[in-house]
Amino acid sequence: MAKATTIKIKLLSTADTGFFDVTTRSSRTMTDRMTKTKYDPVARKHVEFKETKIK
Repeated sequence: MAKATTIKIKLLSTADTGFFDVTTRSSRTMTDRMTKTKYDPVARKHVEFKETKIK
């Protein structure tokens, strides 16, 4: 079978609150790790979220 083009990733907050968000990305077009600025409701501010593996 062919490999899937979209994979699930976990975006973990860099504010060390333990808050995360699960999203998908294309493994063919985005080959490097994803970072995104999003709102962390635990820290109550916008912080950077970095990609980690889903366990």
